[in-house]
Amino acid sequence: MNLGLKDKTALVTGGSRGIGKAIAVAFAKEGTNVVICGCGKEALKEAAAENEKLGGNRF
Repeated sequence: MNLGLKDKTALVTGGSRGIGKAIAVAFAKEGTNVVICGCGKEALKEAAAENEKLGGNRF
């Protein structure tokens, strides 16, 4: 699906788990630069790595 979000930037709160993580992954698949925040350093690292594998940038 192309939502016209390529090269845009999205901030996703709660992006390390659950619905927030699913939203962050969906944005990354669209080519959006995703910035995530949430609780738990390890969960955030894992979510960031997953988004990076999908083509997102790591901030």
